[in-house]
Amino acid sequence: MMLVHVPPAIANQSWRAIGIVTALAVVGALALYSMAGGSMVPWAGAHLLRFALFLILALVISYIPSEQFKPLLVPAYLASLALLIIVLMMGIVGGGARSWLNLGFMQLQPSEFVRLAVIGMVARFYEMLPPAATRSFTALWPPVALTVVPFALILLQPDLGTGMMLVLSVAVVTFLAGLPLRLYAAAGAAAIVLIPVIYSFLLPHQQRRVTIFMNPEADPLGAGYHITQSVIAIGSGGFFGKGYLQGSQSHLHYLPESHTDFIFPAITEEWGLLGATVIIALFWLLLRWGMNVARDAASRFDQLLAAGLTCSLFLYISINMMMVVGFAPVVGLPLPLVSYGGSAMLSIMISLGLLMGIDRKTRKRANPYLR
Repeated sequence: MMLVHVPPAIANQSWRAIGIVTALAVVGALALYSMAGGSMVPWAGAHLLRFALFLILALVISYIPSEQFKPLLVPAYLASLALLIIVLMMGIVGGGARSWLNLGFMQLQPSEFVRLAVIGMVARFYEMLPPAATRSFTALWPPVALTVVPFALILLQPDLGTGMMLVLSVAVVTFLAGLPLRLYAAAGAAAIVLIPVIYSFLLPHQQRRVTIFMNPEADPLGAGYHITQSVIAIGSGGFFGKGYLQGSQSHLHYLPESHTDFIFPAITEEWGLLGATVIIALFWLLLRWGMNVARDAASRFDQLLAAGLTCSLFLYISINMMMVVGFAPVVGLPLPLVSYGGSAMLSIMISLGLLMGIDRKTRKRANPYLR
């Protein structure tokens, strides 16, 4: 029996992605081991255990056809909104924001998952929208309506970083769907008008973080402390770094949140520019794989979902890295797969499972006998 030839570049994509995310998780575990002074507790061991469990979940998700997720999008969206409301009523406060629910075995951050639901809903909307209507206002207001409510609930926590991620992720999907630039100009003008309103919802220390990032030296021991110490850690690493387990900024606790939001400066201090380049290269390979999956996908829904999830991951990475070098305000976003944190890793691994599922669907279309 003759089988349809599957190009190696397509056939191996999912396994490459698994290898890349595993490498990133191992790098994170090594860094967390160092942050704890050479101990697997409290972070490195839990980080690896979570990754192993979430990787199994991603593999399970990858075997579910994307068509079966479509009926679940509305319930998932409504459930995520309900969780955001519950968080506002009884959530745990951390870093000045009420963003987490205590589940006992982990603290769940619902705002991480509403982003996935909204991306799926928007991708589904554009799949059903007639191509001719893409150039009209009809193509813009439903995604805006789907985004406004969760964005407002996230802002009430207040969590500016995750709210930004949600809005930017939806903007990317609408752009890839083919909306004209004039609609973005109108939306951008409306966003500028709303900036003072959004700013007013932030807590005082979050407002200072937004205004101080342009000149952190103005308050090096206050609002600019995180950025100042982060830049010192990155600069002191040089090309080869100070050596593994030798990071003074993190080990002496000068660098705040070195196991979560500011893990990249902690790694760069010990492993230098060389180590930072390896991490960036791994992320680049993962993003390249995701965009290849989107490019090869057969249906419009799969294309937009894959592209939206991949671009959302890119935003996650870029905002975190811009934040730690002072190019963006400190908004509390971890480095995906590397930083310690259950909800962020779970949302990324769910995205990975969806992407692998789309990739498997593409390969089965090229080779019907492929499992």
